[in-house]
Amino acid sequence: MADTKDLNVLLGAGIPIVGIETPDEGRVLALLLRLAMQRNLAFYEWSITRGLRLSGFGEELGNGSEIQLDEPEALLRHVSKTPGPGLYVLCDFHPYWRDEPKIVRFLKDIALAHERLQNTVVLVSHKLDMPVEIGRLTANLQMRLPSDEELMAMVRSQAQVWGEQHQGKKVRTDSRTLKKLIANLRGVSHADAQVLIRHAIHEDGAITESDIPEVNKLKFDLMDAEGVLHFEYDTERFSNVAGLSNLKSWLKIRRDAFLNGDDNSAAQDRPKGMLLLGVQGGGKSLAAKAVAGFWSVPLLRLDFGSLYNKYFGETERNLRNSLKQAEQMAPCVLWMDEIEKGLATGGGDNATAHRIMGTLLTWMAENSNAVFIVATSNDISGLPPELMRKGRLDEIFFVDLPDHQVRQEIFRIHLKKRDLDPEAFDVDELASRAEDFTGAEIEEAIVSARYLAADREGSISQGDIAAALDRTYPISVLRAESIDALRTWAKGRTVPA
Repeated sequence: MADTKDLNVLLGAGIPIVGIETPDEGRVLALLLRLAMQRNLAFYEWSITRGLRLSGFGEELGNGSEIQLDEPEALLRHVSKTPGPGLYVLCDFHPYWRDEPKIVRFLKDIALAHERLQNTVVLVSHKLDMPVEIGRLTANLQMRLPSDEELMAMVRSQAQVWGEQHQGKKVRTDSRTLKKLIANLRGVSHADAQVLIRHAIHEDGAITESDIPEVNKLKFDLMDAEGVLHFEYDTERFSNVAGLSNLKSWLKIRRDAFLNGDDNSAAQDRPKGMLLLGVQGGGKSLAAKAVAGFWSVPLLRLDFGSLYNKYFGETERNLRNSLKQAEQMAPCVLWMDEIEKGLATGGGDNATAHRIMGTLLTWMAENSNAVFIVATSNDISGLPPELMRKGRLDEIFFVDLPDHQVRQEIFRIHLKKRDLDPEAFDVDELASRAEDFTGAEIEEAIVSARYLAADREGSISQGDIAAALDRTYPISVLRAESIDALRTWAKGRTVPA
Protein backbone atom coordinates (compact mmCIF):
# COMPACT_ATOMS: atom_id res chain seq x y z
CA MET A 1 0.00 0.00 0.00
CA ALA A 2 1.18 3.52 -0.81
CA ASP A 3 0.61 4.82 2.74
CA THR A 4 2.66 1.99 4.24
CA LYS A 5 5.48 2.71 1.82
CA ASP A 6 5.47 6.44 2.61
CA LEU A 7 5.52 5.83 6.37
CA ASN A 8 8.30 3.29 6.00
CA VAL A 9 10.40 5.78 4.03
CA LEU A 10 10.00 8.43 6.73
CA LEU A 11 10.93 6.03 9.52
CA GLY A 12 13.93 4.78 7.55
CA ALA A 13 15.08 8.35 6.86
CA GLY A 14 15.43 9.05 10.56
CA ILE A 15 12.87 11.88 10.70
CA PRO A 16 12.49 12.60 14.45
CA ILE A 17 8.91 13.98 14.34
CA VAL A 18 6.19 12.99 11.86
CA GLY A 19 2.85 14.82 11.63
CA ILE A 20 -0.16 12.98 10.20
CA GLU A 21 -3.37 14.95 9.71
CA THR A 22 -6.22 12.48 9.26
CA PRO A 23 -9.66 11.50 10.60
CA ASP A 24 -8.62 7.82 10.21
CA GLU A 25 -6.83 7.48 13.55
CA GLY A 26 -7.53 3.75 13.88
CA ARG A 27 -6.17 2.96 10.43
CA VAL A 28 -3.00 5.01 11.03
CA LEU A 29 -2.36 3.28 14.36
CA ALA A 30 -2.72 -0.13 12.71
CA LEU A 31 -0.28 0.82 9.93
CA LEU A 32 2.27 2.19 12.39
CA LEU A 33 2.02 -0.86 14.64
CA ARG A 34 2.68 -3.16 11.69
CA LEU A 35 5.70 -1.08 10.64
CA ALA A 36 7.04 -0.99 14.21
CA MET A 37 6.89 -4.78 14.38
CA GLN A 38 8.67 -5.08 11.02
CA ARG A 39 11.41 -2.67 12.13
CA ASN A 40 11.68 -4.17 15.63
CA LEU A 41 10.66 -0.92 17.37
CA ALA A 42 8.88 -0.60 20.71
CA PHE A 43 5.48 0.92 19.91
CA TYR A 44 3.70 3.27 22.33
CA GLU A 45 0.36 5.07 22.07
CA TRP A 46 -0.56 8.14 24.11
CA SER A 47 -3.81 10.04 24.64
CA ILE A 48 -4.89 12.40 27.40
CA THR A 49 -7.53 9.93 28.58
CA ARG A 50 -5.41 6.77 28.72
CA GLY A 51 -1.88 8.00 29.23
CA LEU A 52 1.04 6.12 27.66
CA ARG A 53 0.44 2.49 26.76
CA LEU A 54 2.67 -0.19 25.31
CA SER A 55 0.65 -1.12 22.24
CA GLY A 56 -0.37 -4.71 21.81
CA PHE A 57 -0.27 -5.40 25.53
CA GLY A 58 -2.49 -2.62 26.92
CA GLU A 59 -0.03 -2.00 29.74
CA GLU A 60 0.06 1.46 31.29
CA LEU A 61 3.54 2.67 32.18
CA GLY A 62 3.93 3.48 35.83
CA ASN A 63 2.05 2.24 38.86
CA GLY A 64 1.33 3.21 42.45
CA SER A 65 2.91 6.57 43.27
CA GLU A 66 4.83 6.69 39.99
CA ILE A 67 3.85 9.12 37.23
CA GLN A 68 1.04 7.75 35.06
CA LEU A 69 2.26 9.84 32.11
CA ASP A 70 -1.22 11.09 31.28
CA GLU A 71 -0.02 14.72 31.38
CA PRO A 72 1.76 16.09 28.30
CA GLU A 73 4.78 17.49 30.13
CA ALA A 74 5.38 14.28 32.11
CA LEU A 75 5.04 12.26 28.91
CA LEU A 76 7.61 14.30 26.96
CA ARG A 77 10.01 14.29 29.91
CA HIS A 78 9.80 10.48 29.92
CA VAL A 79 10.39 10.22 26.14
CA SER A 80 13.35 12.62 26.29
CA LYS A 81 15.09 10.45 28.93
CA THR A 82 14.21 6.95 27.68
CA PRO A 83 16.64 5.29 25.23
CA GLY A 84 15.05 3.68 22.20
CA PRO A 85 14.57 2.63 19.57
CA GLY A 86 10.92 3.45 20.11
CA LEU A 87 7.95 4.79 18.16
CA TYR A 88 5.69 7.10 20.20
CA VAL A 89 2.31 7.93 18.66
CA LEU A 90 0.63 10.92 20.33
CA CYS A 91 -3.07 11.28 19.51
CA ASP A 92 -4.67 14.75 19.51
CA PHE A 93 -1.60 16.37 21.03
CA HIS A 94 -1.92 19.68 19.17
CA PRO A 95 -3.86 21.65 21.85
CA TYR A 96 -1.04 21.26 24.38
CA TRP A 97 1.65 23.26 22.59
CA ARG A 98 -0.50 26.36 22.18
CA ASP A 99 0.85 29.07 24.50
CA GLU A 100 3.03 26.41 26.15
CA PRO A 101 6.68 27.11 25.23
CA LYS A 102 7.87 24.34 27.57
CA ILE A 103 5.94 21.69 25.60
CA VAL A 104 7.40 22.96 22.32
CA ARG A 105 10.91 22.92 23.83
CA PHE A 106 10.50 19.33 25.02
CA LEU A 107 9.49 18.27 21.50
CA LYS A 108 12.51 20.08 20.08
CA ASP A 109 14.81 18.41 22.63
CA ILE A 110 13.48 14.98 21.65
CA ALA A 111 14.03 15.77 17.96
CA LEU A 112 17.58 17.03 18.52
CA ALA A 113 18.43 13.92 20.58
CA HIS A 114 17.14 11.55 17.91
CA GLU A 115 20.55 10.16 16.92
CA ARG A 116 21.34 9.34 20.55
CA LEU A 117 17.91 8.10 21.75
CA GLN A 118 16.53 6.69 18.46
CA ASN A 119 12.98 7.69 19.43
CA THR A 120 10.51 8.87 16.79
CA VAL A 121 7.40 10.88 17.72
CA VAL A 122 4.35 10.65 15.47
CA LEU A 123 1.65 13.28 16.00
CA VAL A 124 -1.79 12.09 14.79
CA SER A 125 -4.80 14.40 14.71
CA HIS A 126 -7.69 15.54 12.53
CA LYS A 127 -5.95 18.93 12.31
CA LEU A 128 -2.33 19.90 12.94
CA ASP A 129 -0.73 23.33 13.01
CA MET A 130 2.90 22.58 13.79
CA PRO A 131 4.89 25.08 15.90
CA VAL A 132 7.45 27.06 13.91
CA GLU A 133 10.24 25.98 16.27
CA ILE A 134 10.00 22.33 15.22
CA GLY A 135 8.90 22.86 11.63
CA ARG A 136 12.27 21.97 10.08
CA LEU A 137 12.57 18.89 12.27
CA THR A 138 9.17 17.58 11.20
CA ALA A 139 7.85 15.74 8.14
CA ASN A 140 4.13 16.02 7.43
CA LEU A 141 2.38 13.09 5.77
CA GLN A 142 -0.98 13.29 4.01
CA MET A 143 -2.72 9.93 4.12
CA ARG A 144 -3.93 8.89 0.69
CA LEU A 145 -7.62 8.55 0.01
CA PRO A 146 -8.97 5.15 -1.06
CA SER A 147 -8.78 4.30 -4.75
CA ASP A 148 -11.76 3.07 -6.77
CA GLU A 149 -10.49 -0.50 -6.35
CA GLU A 150 -10.29 -0.11 -2.57
CA LEU A 151 -13.76 1.43 -2.47
CA MET A 152 -15.15 -1.47 -4.49
CA ALA A 153 -13.49 -3.92 -2.09
CA MET A 154 -15.15 -2.11 0.84
CA VAL A 155 -18.54 -2.39 -0.87
CA ARG A 156 -18.04 -6.13 -1.38
CA SER A 157 -16.93 -6.52 2.24
CA GLN A 158 -19.96 -4.67 3.60
CA ALA A 159 -22.25 -6.62 1.25
CA GLN A 160 -20.78 -9.85 2.63
CA VAL A 161 -21.36 -8.68 6.21
CA TRP A 162 -24.97 -7.81 5.40
CA GLY A 163 -25.48 -11.20 3.75
CA GLU A 164 -24.13 -13.04 6.79
CA GLN A 165 -26.58 -11.11 8.97
CA HIS A 166 -29.54 -11.96 6.70
CA GLN A 167 -29.32 -15.73 6.07
CA GLY A 168 -27.00 -15.50 3.08
CA LYS A 169 -29.06 -13.03 1.03
CA LYS A 170 -27.25 -10.98 -1.60
CA VAL A 171 -27.23 -7.20 -1.79
CA ARG A 172 -29.22 -6.01 -4.82
CA THR A 173 -27.76 -3.44 -7.22
CA ASP A 174 -26.75 -2.91 -10.84
CA SER A 175 -23.43 -1.99 -12.42
CA ARG A 176 -24.52 1.54 -13.37
CA THR A 177 -25.67 2.44 -9.85
CA LEU A 178 -22.62 0.77 -8.30
CA LYS A 179 -20.32 2.79 -10.56
CA LYS A 180 -22.15 5.95 -9.58
CA LEU A 181 -21.81 5.12 -5.87
CA ILE A 182 -18.05 4.59 -6.24
CA ALA A 183 -17.72 7.92 -8.06
CA ASN A 184 -19.53 9.71 -5.24
CA LEU A 185 -17.39 8.02 -2.57
CA ARG A 186 -14.21 9.52 -3.97
CA GLY A 187 -12.56 12.13 -1.79
CA VAL A 188 -13.43 10.61 1.62
CA SER A 189 -11.23 8.74 4.06
CA HIS A 190 -11.33 4.97 4.53
CA ALA A 191 -13.31 5.33 7.78
CA ASP A 192 -15.88 7.70 6.25
CA ALA A 193 -16.23 5.48 3.19
CA GLN A 194 -17.14 2.54 5.44
CA VAL A 195 -19.84 4.66 7.12
CA LEU A 196 -21.29 5.78 3.78
CA ILE A 197 -21.32 2.26 2.32
CA ARG A 198 -23.04 0.85 5.40
CA HIS A 199 -25.62 3.63 5.15
CA ALA A 200 -26.35 2.69 1.53
CA ILE A 201 -26.59 -1.07 2.14
CA HIS A 202 -27.83 -1.91 5.60
CA GLU A 203 -31.33 -0.40 5.62
CA ASP A 204 -32.78 -2.47 2.77
CA GLY A 205 -29.97 -4.65 1.44
CA ALA A 206 -29.87 -2.80 -1.87
CA ILE A 207 -27.84 -0.08 -3.55
CA THR A 208 -30.30 1.90 -5.66
CA GLU A 209 -30.47 5.26 -7.39
CA SER A 210 -32.37 6.69 -4.41
CA ASP A 211 -29.39 5.96 -2.14
CA ILE A 212 -27.05 8.31 -4.04
CA PRO A 213 -28.50 11.67 -2.80
CA GLU A 214 -28.58 10.33 0.78
CA VAL A 215 -24.95 9.22 0.52
CA ASN A 216 -23.95 12.62 -0.89
CA LYS A 217 -25.74 14.47 1.90
CA LEU A 218 -24.09 12.33 4.58
CA LYS A 219 -20.72 12.73 2.85
CA PHE A 220 -21.12 16.50 2.95
CA ASP A 221 -22.14 16.44 6.62
CA LEU A 222 -19.04 14.41 7.51
CA MET A 223 -16.88 17.16 6.03
CA ASP A 224 -18.12 19.83 8.49
CA ALA A 225 -18.72 22.63 5.99
CA GLU A 226 -18.95 25.38 8.68
CA GLY A 227 -22.04 27.03 7.16
CA VAL A 228 -20.31 28.66 4.15
CA LEU A 229 -20.96 25.92 1.61
CA HIS A 230 -24.48 24.50 1.53
CA PHE A 231 -25.62 21.12 0.28
CA GLU A 232 -28.71 21.48 -1.90
CA TYR A 233 -30.64 18.25 -1.41
CA ASP A 234 -33.36 19.11 -3.91
CA THR A 235 -32.00 19.12 -7.45
CA GLU A 236 -34.20 19.22 -10.54
CA ARG A 237 -34.81 17.31 -13.74
CA PHE A 238 -34.50 19.04 -17.09
CA SER A 239 -37.97 17.75 -17.95
CA ASN A 240 -39.20 20.31 -15.40
CA VAL A 241 -37.24 23.12 -17.05
CA ALA A 242 -38.99 24.72 -20.01
CA GLY A 243 -36.98 25.88 -23.01
CA LEU A 244 -33.18 26.29 -22.75
CA SER A 245 -32.67 23.86 -25.64
CA ASN A 246 -29.15 25.11 -26.47
CA LEU A 247 -28.07 24.75 -22.85
CA LYS A 248 -29.51 21.24 -22.57
CA SER A 249 -27.77 20.14 -25.76
CA TRP A 250 -24.46 21.65 -24.61
CA LEU A 251 -24.63 19.78 -21.28
CA LYS A 252 -25.65 16.50 -22.91
CA ILE A 253 -22.57 16.56 -25.17
CA ARG A 254 -20.24 17.19 -22.21
CA ARG A 255 -21.81 14.83 -19.68
CA ASP A 256 -19.54 11.83 -20.25
CA ALA A 257 -16.42 14.02 -20.45
CA PHE A 258 -17.21 15.49 -17.03
CA LEU A 259 -18.17 12.26 -15.29
CA ASN A 260 -15.61 9.90 -16.85
CA GLY A 261 -12.58 12.12 -17.38
CA ASP A 262 -10.40 10.47 -14.73
CA ASP A 263 -7.14 10.00 -16.62
CA ASN A 264 -4.73 12.93 -16.91
CA SER A 265 -5.36 13.71 -20.59
CA ALA A 266 -9.14 13.71 -20.17
CA ALA A 267 -8.98 15.72 -16.94
CA GLN A 268 -7.24 18.57 -18.79
CA ASP A 269 -10.24 18.94 -21.12
CA ARG A 270 -12.94 18.31 -18.51
CA PRO A 271 -15.71 20.97 -18.61
CA LYS A 272 -15.00 23.70 -16.06
CA GLY A 273 -18.27 25.59 -15.85
CA MET A 274 -20.59 28.18 -17.30
CA LEU A 275 -22.15 31.54 -16.55
CA LEU A 276 -25.92 31.97 -16.78
CA LEU A 277 -26.75 35.60 -17.40
CA GLY A 278 -30.31 36.80 -17.62
CA VAL A 279 -33.44 38.38 -16.28
CA GLN A 280 -34.43 37.84 -12.67
CA GLY A 281 -36.93 35.03 -12.37
CA GLY A 282 -36.03 33.67 -15.81
CA GLY A 283 -35.03 30.24 -14.53
CA LYS A 284 -31.27 30.53 -13.95
CA SER A 285 -31.41 28.99 -10.45
CA LEU A 286 -33.71 26.23 -11.69
CA ALA A 287 -31.25 25.52 -14.50
CA ALA A 288 -28.37 25.31 -12.01
CA LYS A 289 -30.28 22.70 -10.02
CA ALA A 290 -31.12 20.85 -13.22
CA VAL A 291 -27.44 20.55 -14.20
CA ALA A 292 -26.76 18.59 -11.01
CA GLY A 293 -29.91 16.53 -11.51
CA PHE A 294 -29.11 15.79 -15.15
CA TRP A 295 -25.57 14.67 -14.34
CA SER A 296 -26.68 12.92 -11.09
CA VAL A 297 -24.03 14.64 -8.96
CA PRO A 298 -24.25 16.64 -5.70
CA LEU A 299 -25.21 20.31 -5.87
CA LEU A 300 -23.31 22.69 -3.58
CA ARG A 301 -24.23 26.35 -3.21
CA LEU A 302 -21.60 28.90 -2.21
CA ASP A 303 -23.19 31.48 0.10
CA PHE A 304 -21.32 34.74 -0.43
CA GLY A 305 -23.20 36.28 2.49
CA SER A 306 -21.64 33.78 4.91
CA LEU A 307 -18.29 33.99 3.16
CA TYR A 308 -17.43 37.51 4.23
CA ASN A 309 -15.84 38.02 7.65
CA LYS A 310 -14.79 41.25 9.34
CA TYR A 311 -11.39 39.88 10.36
CA PHE A 312 -8.49 40.30 7.96
CA GLY A 313 -7.80 37.18 5.93
CA GLU A 314 -10.78 35.21 7.23
CA THR A 315 -12.90 35.81 4.12
CA GLU A 316 -10.21 34.37 1.85
CA ARG A 317 -9.75 31.44 4.24
CA ASN A 318 -13.49 30.75 4.11
CA LEU A 319 -13.37 30.73 0.31
CA ARG A 320 -10.33 28.43 0.20
CA ASN A 321 -12.00 26.02 2.64
CA SER A 322 -15.20 26.05 0.56
CA LEU A 323 -13.32 25.30 -2.65
CA LYS A 324 -11.40 22.51 -0.92
CA GLN A 325 -14.66 20.99 0.31
CA ALA A 326 -16.05 21.17 -3.22
CA GLU A 327 -12.97 19.27 -4.46
CA GLN A 328 -13.59 16.61 -1.83
CA MET A 329 -17.21 16.27 -2.98
CA ALA A 330 -16.18 15.85 -6.65
CA PRO A 331 -17.80 15.06 -8.97
CA CYS A 332 -20.21 17.87 -8.11
CA VAL A 333 -21.79 21.11 -9.32
CA LEU A 334 -20.72 24.26 -7.47
CA TRP A 335 -23.49 26.85 -7.76
CA MET A 336 -22.50 30.50 -7.27
CA ASP A 337 -25.80 32.34 -7.23
CA GLU A 338 -25.77 36.05 -8.12
CA ILE A 339 -22.00 35.98 -8.30
CA GLU A 340 -21.76 39.69 -9.02
CA LYS A 341 -22.78 40.43 -5.41
CA GLY A 342 -19.87 38.42 -4.07
CA LEU A 343 -17.26 39.85 -6.43
CA ALA A 344 -18.47 43.44 -6.63
CA THR A 345 -15.57 45.86 -6.13
CA GLY A 346 -17.70 48.89 -5.41
CA GLY A 347 -18.30 50.16 -1.89
CA GLY A 348 -15.94 50.32 1.05
CA ASP A 349 -14.28 46.90 1.00
CA ASN A 350 -12.56 46.89 -2.38
CA ALA A 351 -9.41 45.19 -1.07
CA THR A 352 -11.28 42.14 0.24
CA ALA A 353 -13.33 41.83 -2.95
CA HIS A 354 -10.17 41.96 -5.06
CA ARG A 355 -8.48 39.31 -2.90
CA ILE A 356 -11.57 37.10 -3.13
CA MET A 357 -11.63 37.53 -6.89
CA GLY A 358 -7.94 36.68 -7.18
CA THR A 359 -8.31 33.54 -5.05
CA LEU A 360 -11.33 32.36 -7.04
CA LEU A 361 -9.83 33.06 -10.48
CA THR A 362 -6.58 31.25 -9.61
CA TRP A 363 -8.51 28.21 -8.42
CA MET A 364 -10.72 28.21 -11.51
CA ALA A 365 -7.65 28.24 -13.77
CA GLU A 366 -5.75 25.53 -11.86
CA ASN A 367 -8.47 23.18 -10.59
CA SER A 368 -8.30 19.72 -12.16
CA ASN A 369 -11.02 18.08 -10.05
CA ALA A 370 -14.50 17.30 -11.35
CA VAL A 371 -16.09 20.46 -9.94
CA PHE A 372 -18.39 22.12 -12.47
CA ILE A 373 -19.16 25.78 -11.72
CA VAL A 374 -22.58 27.19 -12.49
CA ALA A 375 -22.45 30.94 -11.87
CA THR A 376 -25.63 32.98 -12.22
CA SER A 377 -25.83 36.73 -12.64
CA ASN A 378 -28.45 39.39 -13.25
CA ASP A 379 -26.01 42.23 -13.96
CA ILE A 380 -22.99 41.77 -16.22
CA SER A 381 -21.64 45.24 -15.38
CA GLY A 382 -20.78 44.06 -11.86
CA LEU A 383 -18.58 41.20 -13.03
CA PRO A 384 -14.81 41.45 -13.58
CA PRO A 385 -13.77 40.80 -17.20
CA GLU A 386 -11.19 38.25 -16.02
CA LEU A 387 -14.01 35.96 -14.90
CA MET A 388 -15.52 35.70 -18.35
CA ARG A 389 -12.49 34.82 -20.43
CA LYS A 390 -12.15 31.33 -21.87
CA GLY A 391 -10.22 28.94 -19.64
CA ARG A 392 -12.00 30.09 -16.52
CA LEU A 393 -15.53 29.30 -17.71
CA ASP A 394 -16.41 27.38 -20.86
CA GLU A 395 -19.44 29.34 -22.00
CA ILE A 396 -21.76 32.25 -21.20
CA PHE A 397 -25.45 31.58 -21.78
CA PHE A 398 -28.11 34.28 -21.89
CA VAL A 399 -31.45 33.31 -20.34
CA ASP A 400 -33.99 35.63 -21.93
CA LEU A 401 -37.70 36.03 -21.26
CA PRO A 402 -39.54 32.92 -22.50
CA ASP A 403 -41.17 33.00 -25.91
CA HIS A 404 -44.76 31.90 -26.57
CA GLN A 405 -44.00 28.19 -26.97
CA VAL A 406 -41.82 28.09 -23.86
CA ARG A 407 -44.50 29.91 -21.86
CA GLN A 408 -46.97 27.18 -22.86
CA GLU A 409 -44.53 24.57 -21.57
CA ILE A 410 -44.08 26.51 -18.32
CA PHE A 411 -47.85 26.56 -17.75
CA ARG A 412 -48.06 22.80 -18.36
CA ILE A 413 -45.19 22.06 -15.96
CA HIS A 414 -46.59 24.11 -13.09
CA LEU A 415 -50.15 22.89 -13.56
CA LYS A 416 -48.94 19.27 -13.44
CA LYS A 417 -46.90 20.02 -10.29
CA ARG A 418 -50.16 20.98 -8.60
CA ASP A 419 -52.05 17.90 -9.82
CA LEU A 420 -54.01 19.93 -12.37
CA ASP A 421 -54.66 18.63 -15.88
CA PRO A 422 -53.12 21.03 -18.45
CA GLU A 423 -55.62 19.77 -21.03
CA ALA A 424 -58.40 21.32 -18.96
CA PHE A 425 -56.93 24.79 -19.65
CA ASP A 426 -56.33 26.79 -22.79
CA VAL A 427 -52.58 27.14 -22.28
CA ASP A 428 -52.20 28.84 -25.68
CA GLU A 429 -54.49 31.68 -24.57
CA LEU A 430 -52.77 31.89 -21.19
CA ALA A 431 -49.35 32.01 -22.85
CA SER A 432 -50.52 34.92 -25.03
CA ARG A 433 -51.87 36.75 -22.00
CA ALA A 434 -48.53 36.19 -20.18
CA GLU A 435 -46.38 37.80 -22.88
CA ASP A 436 -43.06 39.10 -21.44
CA PHE A 437 -43.66 37.26 -18.14
CA THR A 438 -40.86 35.29 -16.53
CA GLY A 439 -41.28 31.67 -15.47
CA ALA A 440 -41.38 32.72 -11.82
CA GLU A 441 -44.18 35.21 -12.54
CA ILE A 442 -46.20 32.55 -14.39
CA GLU A 443 -45.85 30.15 -11.47
CA GLU A 444 -46.89 32.85 -9.01
CA ALA A 445 -49.99 33.59 -11.12
CA ILE A 446 -51.04 29.93 -10.86
CA VAL A 447 -50.47 30.00 -7.09
CA SER A 448 -52.50 33.19 -6.77
CA ALA A 449 -55.31 31.64 -8.85
CA ARG A 450 -55.43 28.65 -6.49
CA TYR A 451 -55.92 31.02 -3.55
CA LEU A 452 -58.81 32.67 -5.39
CA ALA A 453 -60.41 29.28 -6.05
CA ALA A 454 -59.94 28.16 -2.45
CA ASP A 455 -61.51 31.39 -1.17
CA ARG A 456 -64.73 30.70 -3.06
CA GLU A 457 -64.45 26.96 -2.25
CA GLY A 458 -64.32 26.00 -5.90
CA SER A 459 -61.91 24.55 -8.43
CA ILE A 460 -59.28 26.64 -10.15
CA SER A 461 -60.43 27.87 -13.55
CA GLN A 462 -59.04 29.50 -16.68
CA GLY A 463 -60.55 32.79 -15.53
CA ASP A 464 -58.77 32.62 -12.16
CA ILE A 465 -55.36 32.32 -13.83
CA ALA A 466 -56.21 35.01 -16.39
CA ALA A 467 -57.28 37.36 -13.61
CA ALA A 468 -54.07 36.72 -11.69
CA LEU A 469 -52.01 37.46 -14.80
CA ASP A 470 -53.93 40.70 -15.48
CA ARG A 471 -53.20 41.94 -11.95
CA THR A 472 -49.45 41.33 -12.32
CA TYR A 473 -46.93 43.96 -13.45
CA PRO A 474 -44.07 41.80 -14.79
CA ILE A 475 -40.44 42.69 -14.26
CA SER A 476 -40.18 43.38 -18.00
CA VAL A 477 -42.33 46.44 -17.31
CA LEU A 478 -40.92 47.40 -13.92
CA ARG A 479 -37.29 47.12 -15.09
CA ALA A 480 -37.74 47.71 -18.80
CA GLU A 481 -34.66 49.95 -19.22
CA SER A 482 -32.22 47.61 -17.43
CA ILE A 483 -33.56 44.54 -19.25
CA ASP A 484 -33.19 46.26 -22.61
CA ALA A 485 -29.61 47.19 -21.71
CA LEU A 486 -28.88 43.60 -20.66
CA ARG A 487 -30.31 42.23 -23.90
CA THR A 488 -28.30 44.72 -25.93
CA TRP A 489 -25.07 43.68 -24.20
CA ALA A 490 -25.81 39.96 -24.51
CA LYS A 491 -26.55 40.08 -28.25
CA GLY A 492 -23.48 38.85 -30.10
CA ARG A 493 -21.53 38.27 -26.87
CA THR A 494 -23.37 35.28 -25.35
CA VAL A 495 -25.05 32.05 -26.46
CA PRO A 496 -28.86 32.06 -26.24
CA ALA A 497 -29.86 29.42 -23.73
